[in-house]
Amino acid sequence: MESALHASLYQALFDYQRMQYNTVVSATMKMLNALDGAKGQPEGGMLLREGLGILLRTLYPIAPHVTHVLWAQLGYAKELGDLLDAPLPVPAEDALRQEELELVVQVNGKLRGRVTVPANATEGQIKIVALADEHVRKFVDKPVRKVVYVPGKLINIVV
Repeated sequence: MESALHASLYQALFDYQRMQYNTVVSATMKMLNALDGAKGQPEGGMLLREGLGILLRTLYPIAPHVTHVLWAQLGYAKELGDLLDAPLPVPAEDALRQEELELVVQVNGKLRGRVTVPANATEGQIKIVALADEHVRKFVDKPVRKVVYVPGKLINIVV
């Protein structure tokens, strides 16, 4: 939950710099979905409290009136002061680091599966894992001509 929240925050801050406010709102919706998933977790209350503060500070430049009212009603004003004076949140670097990546595997440009690999895996290791996947092997009936790897996103196997 925390990594999804900080990844969305990173996206929102990047989109603020590019002045693409519609995608900032999209990132805040992702934050809200991540916070919704924290409700049933044991430490969810503390994460929810921190996450709502991050969400309100991120959304403040776009929707100042409603976020100001929510900030006061949720008790953040007593703890942290006025929302107007609160700085924009900063994504936590340790929360952004991922141990594993999920990559899309395509065969001749068509989605054929997904593989999960360690984040520090080399391109060669990733190709081996992709070719060994049972869903992909069904579609690789001819010799492989080329394997195109887009780092962090996908592997396309051309047969």
